[in-house]
Order: sequence, then structure tokens, then C-alpha cells
Amino acid sequence: MASFTVYKGSKDGIAVKSTANKPEQLTGDKVLMKITASGVCGTDLHYLDKDIILGHEGVGIVEAVGPDAKYLKKGDRVGFGYEHDSCGHCHECLTGNETYCKDRAIYGSDKVTQGSFASHAILREAFLHKIPEGMSDIHAAPLQCAGATVFAVLQGYNTRPTETIGVIGLGGLGHLAIQFAAKMGSRVVVLSSSERKRDEAMRLGAHEFVVTKGKDKLEVSSPLNRLLVTTSAQPNWELILPIMAPGSAIYPLSVSSGNLEIPYMPLVNQGIAVQGSLVASRILHRQMLAFAALHNIRPIVEVFPMTEEGVREAISRLERGDIHLRAVLTAV
Repeated sequence: MASFTVYKGSKDGIAVKSTANKPEQLTGDKVLMKITASGVCGTDLHYLDKDIILGHEGVGIVEAVGPDAKYLKKGDRVGFGYEHDSCGHCHECLTGNETYCKDRAIYGSDKVTQGSFASHAILREAFLHKIPEGMSDIHAAPLQCAGATVFAVLQGYNTRPTETIGVIGLGGLGHLAIQFAAKMGSRVVVLSSSERKRDEAMRLGAHEFVVTKGKDKLEVSSPLNRLLVTTSAQPNWELILPIMAPGSAIYPLSVSSGNLEIPYMPLVNQGIAVQGSLVASRILHRQMLAFAALHNIRPIVEVFPMTEEGVREAISRLERGDIHLRAVLTAV
């Protein structure tokens, strides 16, 4: 049986080169794709000590399709993200919320056997997304998770152009959240601990930049209707809640262990909601790609080769916080 190259986690907590079997014939609506680019996400760090193929921001070219595939053909450019499958029959699946299906197959679970740190991957056609013309593979890769995650909140919860959107953190998620929210017509306020990120935030489309470090009180020109928290560390809620509008919503988007601790009474008195959100459903994912292509939304990336050395370097720099916004692995 033929095989292809993959990069997996290991008990030592480092990525190692390995192989996966390539079946002689594809079944169902399975699609074999050659991976040309993969984003490197902070979530990948949580699985470095697991025996799984790493990566969930894959982009590449279709090489073969199974007998039940109807929409993709050899040569198509496609991408995939955090979710690989769902039951297709439950309430969540039938209402376009398959990311919450109880039988979902998501990255890191024992139901997922494929990853994007690899030369190839085999996935269901139903969970692959065509990449728009004019969008490069390198820029498309981080959109498969980081872009989809922030867009799912903005689009899925009906953000309006008249609203003020706050973004905490200018990193891999935050720099895309700024671009999407600004292109949707909303006023964007970036909250950051560092003054040094002001110029970049404004270039990306922010209308206002607020430094939080060392402050006893924050001032914004307009209360925040929505707040996207893209940092792994929780903010000082005593500073944040006074600038939230009545009836506003807070969206914690990064993956973190432990408890979310937030003052109780300001939520009650101001009717503030805290809304969880995993990743984009397929319809939101495809809307995100179309929107990004139309408005020329591009992640800012650093590129590494898809080799064992390249994977390890990208991961090491991500662990040290030494990646400027987003890392992408490319086929060699």
C-alpha cells in the first residue's frame, strides 16, 4: 500500500516525521488532496504530545475523488479546517450548526485521522471548501481556522455596520478580526497592552486604539456592542465591563484551560452576554472565504518549509511568542 508523509505529535512533545497509508481506492465521498500550505495555530500546541497528525488549516489540490463525490474534481483547490465530519441528521446538523453535533469529528479527537501537517490528506468532500480564484494558498491557509473563527462570530451573530466592535489582542486571530469587522462597516476598537502595535492596528482597519496596561480606567469614543477576546490570557474585566454597551456580548475565542472568571453584577445590570463559539459551520466558512476574496482580506504570515525541521522551527517560535501574527508551512 502506498503512503504519504505526515508530521505527528509524540510523547516527547515534539513534532516527528512519519507516514500514513494511502488507500488504493477511495470510498464514499472521500477526496485525496495534495497539501500545498498549512497554517500553524496555537491549538496545535495542545496536541504536541499526542500521537495524531498535527494541523487543521490545510489548503491544497484535489488529486482523486471517491465514487460518491459530486462537486469536486481533480485539480480543484480546496481547504479544510477544524471539523472533518458530523452525523448529518441531528437538529444541529440540519440547522447549519454541525460544529455542535454530538457525533462531530473535530481536530484532536479520536474520530479524526488526518491533519494538515502532511504531504496529503484524505477527507470527505462535504467538509472541503473551494478556494476562491485570486487567493493564494499561503493566505488561504490561516483563514481555514483563524479566519473562520472570527468570521463565525461576526456573521453568525448578525453584526451590523452601526455597531462598535472591540478586539482584544492583535495576534493571529485579532489581526483578522480587525479586517473582517472593518470591511463589514463596523467601527473597530482595538484593546492592547502595548502601544507598539498601534500603527499596525490602524493599517489593518481599526478606527481606535486603546492601551490597557497601567490604566485604572479605559475611555472609548463609543461603548462596545461586541467584544472579541482573542488572547489566551483573560483581560482585567474590571477595566473592560464599564466600556461595554447595554445588551452587548463578549466572545472568548482562544483555547484555554481553567475557568472563565468575570464579575457577576455588571452582566446582570447591563444585560451583557458571554457567548461561546467554536469554529465556523460550513456555510459560514464558505461565506468567509468569499467575503475575504471580495474585500482582499489577507493574513499576515511568516513562511516555513513543510519539513520536520521547518515544522519544529515554526512550532518553537510560536511557543516563544516569536511569530509575527501567523505561521504557514508550505510544501517543498
